[in-house]
Amino acid sequence: MSDVIIAVRDFLEMGGQVLNIIALVIFLMWMLILERISFFQSGLISQKSSIQANWSSRSDKKSWNSDAIREQMISEFSMSANQYLPIIKTLVALCPLLGLMGTVTGMIQVFDVMAISGSGNARSMASGVSKATIPTMAGMVGALSGVFFVTLLNQKVTSEVDDLEDNLTADN
Repeated sequence: MSDVIIAVRDFLEMGGQVLNIIALVIFLMWMLILERISFFQSGLISQKSSIQANWSSRSDKKSWNSDAIREQMISEFSMSANQYLPIIKTLVALCPLLGLMGTVTGMIQVFDVMAISGSGNARSMASGVSKATIPTMAGMVGALSGVFFVTLLNQKVTSEVDDLEDNLTADN
């Protein structure tokens, strides 16, 4: 276990300070994604069942008032299902931008080394090049993993809201 911690620490040091920020953003993004997955497996299902039971117990389903109540139920369900998705999408979009910032800061370090030691010293430039490429890679990996799950979450929200709309009809 300590070898893993040492390897992660060394990796974070190779990427510079920007890599720490990227790691924090990816951690926060994944905590929110896991929260949404957990909510979809338990809370959303019970909320949907509760709304359907509430609608089924109504005697009046065809008036303007009942239609407004139906729309309110669907809207509240949709808001609950979409909670945190805009934040997750923002964090996904932020990952490559932070990776680009890491590239810029790493290249600044390369140019500083070139200004001090000349352009022929490849070993002194290697540290700056790693600080330029590692954050870019980390930002892209974080964004790609987030994009996949955001797409899945959006599809789940859309299908659940559509299903609820279909179930809450005036015919039931």
